[in-house]
Amino acid sequence: MSAPRTTPWPLVALFTAGYLAPYLLPTTVGRLDSGLPLTPTEAGAIGSALLLSSAAAGFLLASRVDRFGPRTLARLGLLLAALGYGGAALTAHIPAVVAGAVVGGFGSGTVTAVAATNIAAQRDPHRVTTLGLLGVSALAGAVYLTVPHLGPGHAQPLAAIALTALAVWPLTARLTPRTAGTVAVTAGPRLPHLRSGLLLAAAMPCWSAAQNSLWGVSGRIGLTQAHLGEVTVGAVFAVALGAGLLGVVGAGVLGPRLGQALPIGLGTVLIAGCIAVSASATDLTTFAAGEIAWNLLYPVVLSYVIGLAAALDSRGRWAVLVGSASSLGTAVGPMTGSLLAARAGFPAMGTVLAVGLLAVAVPLTAVALRRRTTTVAAHPALSDETVRLDVAA
Repeated sequence: MSAPRTTPWPLVALFTAGYLAPYLLPTTVGRLDSGLPLTPTEAGAIGSALLLSSAAAGFLLASRVDRFGPRTLARLGLLLAALGYGGAALTAHIPAVVAGAVVGGFGSGTVTAVAATNIAAQRDPHRVTTLGLLGVSALAGAVYLTVPHLGPGHAQPLAAIALTALAVWPLTARLTPRTAGTVAVTAGPRLPHLRSGLLLAAAMPCWSAAQNSLWGVSGRIGLTQAHLGEVTVGAVFAVALGAGLLGVVGAGVLGPRLGQALPIGLGTVLIAGCIAVSASATDLTTFAAGEIAWNLLYPVVLSYVIGLAAALDSRGRWAVLVGSASSLGTAVGPMTGSLLAARAGFPAMGTVLAVGLLAVAVPLTAVALRRRTTTVAAHPALSDETVRLDVAA
């Protein structure tokens, strides 16, 4: 009889805190635009700077979490997030807001690196990832429902991220501190599955850029093209994130039964269609349908991609590198969406993003198929679940 699985709640909490800023991107960018003397493109650039800083932290720390210690890095990241986002929320001075967003973004990336590295070492990284996505989706949905009732200004979403970082801080006491042996461990073997890892890392910026090009301008689509109020748009986002919760629960229940190639490949194709629908919305029904369907599918596919990256290296280096590559795409998303929308309009933007996603689905599916073929060939007598745990352990 196998031992009961224990849930690493500190890692789930860190995952939630690290991913909250990207999840709140539409309201953050929208309120920077409406609450400060900024153009939509300038507000999108601040969002991109935040996410680019987060990606930089991931690349910098991908192989260094063990060296510095998960507890030390997690606390540093949470501190930077609290100070950066909190400082940006408390000022209307644009250079200070930009600086706070960049500092906070680096903190978010640091926290995410710690979470990804340690989740990859779990017996079932996909399960822990789905729990983290459940946490961030639920929290972001609550913020979207609450923020419109707290008055105008740019402070509310930034303050929510800062307060989340402070709330997660006590849980870091349960993380592993730095030990004398961690430096020796860090000097371990080279990255395994180099070709698959590089292909995955190269595809993810494009995948994330398409997602966040839409997400970064979704608020403006609802307000200006679909002619909805902020309360209505916030409610649509909250319902959409609730649908994301259902999608993540479904992914957690389904687990590896369908493998990874089908959820990643088919899911990406369906997401492309959702983006085209949402970007062309001119009324509540179409806007809500596109956003809800997209948010239902996005975290499902993301959970399988993160699980695939984690399975490529049990020490979590590919998980962090692929996550950081994804953050690069996330970083350019708001700016890309704003520029495409300004020059060609929202519907044309959606078409371009959808075509790009269809192209990216090919290498993502190829990596998933290659990994399945490799693991089954190496362990022909094992079931899919056993093979996956053996590779990830």
